[in-house]
Amino acid sequence: MKTLYIVVPCYNEEEVLPETAKRLTEKLARLRDENRIGADSRILFVDDGSRDQTWAIISALHAAHTDIAGLKLSRNRGHQNALLAGLMTAKEYCDLSISLDADLQDDIDAIDRMLEEHEKGSEIVYGVRSKRETDSWFKRSTAQFFYKLMKALGVDIVYNHADYRLMSRRALDELSHFEECNLFLRGIVPLIGFKWSTVEYERSERFAGESKYPLKKMLSFAFDGITSFSVKPIRIITSLGFIIFLCSILALLYFFFVKLFGYTVPGWTGTISSIWMIGGIQLLSLGVIGEYVGKIYKEVKKRPKFIVENFLNH
Repeated sequence: MKTLYIVVPCYNEEEVLPETAKRLTEKLARLRDENRIGADSRILFVDDGSRDQTWAIISALHAAHTDIAGLKLSRNRGHQNALLAGLMTAKEYCDLSISLDADLQDDIDAIDRMLEEHEKGSEIVYGVRSKRETDSWFKRSTAQFFYKLMKALGVDIVYNHADYRLMSRRALDELSHFEECNLFLRGIVPLIGFKWSTVEYERSERFAGESKYPLKKMLSFAFDGITSFSVKPIRIITSLGFIIFLCSILALLYFFFVKLFGYTVPGWTGTISSIWMIGGIQLLSLGVIGEYVGKIYKEVKKRPKFIVENFLNH
């Protein structure tokens, strides 16, 4: 039987963690009874520098259940780094891993179908949301727009997939070779290749607590994803600059023509409008280019993506 590690990144999840642990340990026990996973399978909770009692709860759960392991990062490093820390730790002990969030919005019964797909030969199985009715109209619309935009920019991404996925040990080994610090796992994992499949599930409401992804973080995450996987924004700027250059040539020809024939009219509004427009485009362009330069700055430093403070495992 293959050893399964379920990796669950946590940040200030004291309200939902006991129920999450209860449901996942029950799921693990049923899978063992059905001889679908090995006895050494575990649930690995990763504390991403929480400020509440999350680590204390994980430690207590570890002491009470042999099925539960815990990993504590030295400080908050963000969801993607915490998830990667859990996966890289788990790969030393498991034959396959399944990652999911702690808020119980992902249907844990989809794990059974993920294992079925793996048994058929899939090295990676993506959990895909079939419905997002529990999300607000704004969140649902912006999320769908994000996936379509990423596709339009040439990023290989699975539509309506977050970070609920199964990965074999072989896929985890290949993931460890991706060394960039600007992590966007939804875009990195498809680059691995190997045989893959999807499993659909309905997204539920959050069991307890508040979302750790407010609008500001969602926008930042989306922008990181775009700039980490596509250079098309820079190419758009280049195209825009070329178009503006052509327009300026046409404008100069027009101004020369009207000056030559003595037809000149003071155009304060047009002049000021064009100055503001060009200035705005220049600042926006510099901002986008600066974002890419900033990412290069972070990459060349090669700082560690996470530091483990404590690891509890049976």
